[in-house]
Amino acid sequence: MTTNFDGDCMKRALELAARGLYTCDPNPRVGCVLVNDDKIVGEGWHEKAGGPHAERAALEIAGGQARGATAYVNLEPCNHTGRTGPCSDALIEAGVARVVFAIEDPNQVAGSGRRALEDAGIVVETGLMEDAATELNPGYLTRITKGRPFIRSKLAVSLDGHTALASGESQWITGDSARADVHNWRGRSSAIVTGIGTVLEDDPSLDARSEDSAFSMMQPKRIILDSNLRTPPTARILKMPGDVIIFTACDDTAIRQALEERGARIEKVNGDPHCDLVQVLSRLAELEINEVWVEAGPVLNGALITASLIDELVIYMAPHVLGDTARGMFSMAPLESLSGRHMLHYCDVRRVGEDLRIIARPDTVTSP
Repeated sequence: MTTNFDGDCMKRALELAARGLYTCDPNPRVGCVLVNDDKIVGEGWHEKAGGPHAERAALEIAGGQARGATAYVNLEPCNHTGRTGPCSDALIEAGVARVVFAIEDPNQVAGSGRRALEDAGIVVETGLMEDAATELNPGYLTRITKGRPFIRSKLAVSLDGHTALASGESQWITGDSARADVHNWRGRSSAIVTGIGTVLEDDPSLDARSEDSAFSMMQPKRIILDSNLRTPPTARILKMPGDVIIFTACDDTAIRQALEERGARIEKVNGDPHCDLVQVLSRLAELEINEVWVEAGPVLNGALITASLIDELVIYMAPHVLGDTARGMFSMAPLESLSGRHMLHYCDVRRVGEDLRIIARPDTVTSP
């Protein structure tokens, strides 16, 4: 039976886990708090892949005080050997008496972490602050359970729902604060995905920029969907630090070689006339991409939402109108009736500078 004190300790574990928001990819964000006699004796979080897991970092601090303690972890302790040993073994060897974790790790067979702890006589309780723990690791959980990353699409729009003038001009619809907020989202993402139309019209860099040094540690991969290999070798996106992957259906060896010489990695997928999105996302999951941040035009966004592949929309709405000749948010086949509309629900609405930021999810997506 968990208590209010348990809740406070799990909240602290989640706060610690969030310190790895920009650095621990492709691993999950995990925090651990060790408590003995109602006193915190050790804390830890997973900072980066290959480094100590949260439980081991907390045990290192606690030392002998871990014996008889309660461990609070937002994710089931691992029970397999990767770049580090099983955290379940470490907790058992330290003499921890009780483990409270928020959610099971779907990357483990039938709750093997929990079973190992219980077999060793440790009391295990689960489900505390489950929703908050799920929200902290949507990409990891989606990749393991669905075989694709968590897809989060960003749109900057006017009050009347337009993303650019008919000419394509779109810089800048939103203000400085909204654009700074976008870099925070980019920084926590495993990859940024765009379409060839955006590359040709806007020539974006799609890197993460911030005064926070954490962003410089892990630049997201930049992904271009370019079925006919029209990406110019001079594109800004190829000049920035970090990996660039171009998915294409084109077999032109000369163009491919020119792009590879600029550092791009070319991956062939099915495509007629556009890259097969399911195949692309499956490949990104194989590359251990957890969270995808989409910055693209109405064609790609329309294809994603039509295929029910968008898990979350992040919409920045500016207080101005562009008129009915401006470009829309989603290019889709006309609906025959309102019953065919794509229903969403608002998860969060707040002001960012002079703009509104709306986070919405499809009604069919309640959790990763």
